[in-house]
Amino acid sequence: MTRDPATVGIVVGDDAPILEVAVAPRVFGIDHSGRGGPRFDVRVTGEHPGPLATTAGIAISAPHPLEALDQAGVVIVPGWRLPGGPPTDPRVLDAVRRAHDGGATVAGLCLGAFVLAEAGLLEGRRATTHWLVLNEFAARFPGVEVQHDALFVDEGSVVTSAGSAAGLDACLHLLRRDHGPEVANATARALVVAPQRAGGQAQYVEQPVPPLDNADPVTDAMRHALEHLDDPGLDVARLAEVARLSRRSFDRHFREAAGCSPLQWLLHQRVLRAQHVLATTALPIDTVARTCGFTDGVALRPHFRRIVGVPPQTYRAAFAAG
Repeated sequence: MTRDPATVGIVVGDDAPILEVAVAPRVFGIDHSGRGGPRFDVRVTGEHPGPLATTAGIAISAPHPLEALDQAGVVIVPGWRLPGGPPTDPRVLDAVRRAHDGGATVAGLCLGAFVLAEAGLLEGRRATTHWLVLNEFAARFPGVEVQHDALFVDEGSVVTSAGSAAGLDACLHLLRRDHGPEVANATARALVVAPQRAGGQAQYVEQPVPPLDNADPVTDAMRHALEHLDDPGLDVARLAEVARLSRRSFDRHFREAAGCSPLQWLLHQRVLRAQHVLATTALPIDTVARTCGFTDGVALRPHFRRIVGVPPQTYRAAFAAG
């Protein structure tokens, strides 16, 4: 059966978040024929016939049966229900597999990646999903190469995205990849969003300071570090002294407790502090850097970009309180 690249099939599941459900129909519902681009035939199908519940308490009805996916050149599974809910209907998994085997591009947006993985389409491939469930996703599907810091992952015939708004990034990417930058940019302008966002989802992950309740040498060192992050002389050797351990013993105990090296943890905490200062003050970048123990902005930038995924200025522009 010939599949039409301008026919987009969308599978809506019961109890899905309404924002994620709306992304793909909105993106592909824009008519570009007036400028020589595509006009998509968007076919929204439901996991089952009849009304579908959403997390907003709004019931929706999909106008097409699952069989409508058989003509689609692109099949999209938007945000699905949370893991642990009812299993995915085998008919949905069959339809998704059939679409992929027939040459369609299949995309799982946010928790829709779980459906693609259940269908076996992500085995041996790179993929991502919402950061809140990345560890659960990795444990449930060990054959998938999980990407922890990506807004979306393009594996050719299979695309996955991180949470919520990242589905928009993935859909714009599909437009750019398959129909050119003019179509993607025109869509972005219509939606009043950036055609391409910089960085990955690390910049959006909630990373609270770890609880330090237990009285042990590693905890003492962590507490000391958090109280003296602005001290440029604070290093791993100083922390080992605070813990009253040799450098080698401290490194071993720290890795057992925190799952990373002391230096990695210290740099991460300094960048976390920089994120907070950037979002809540208008201090110059060099001053921000010094409040976190870096000598200046030049020393801060490479660590910030590596951990967060974007430069400090870009992060401030996106997250500054006012």
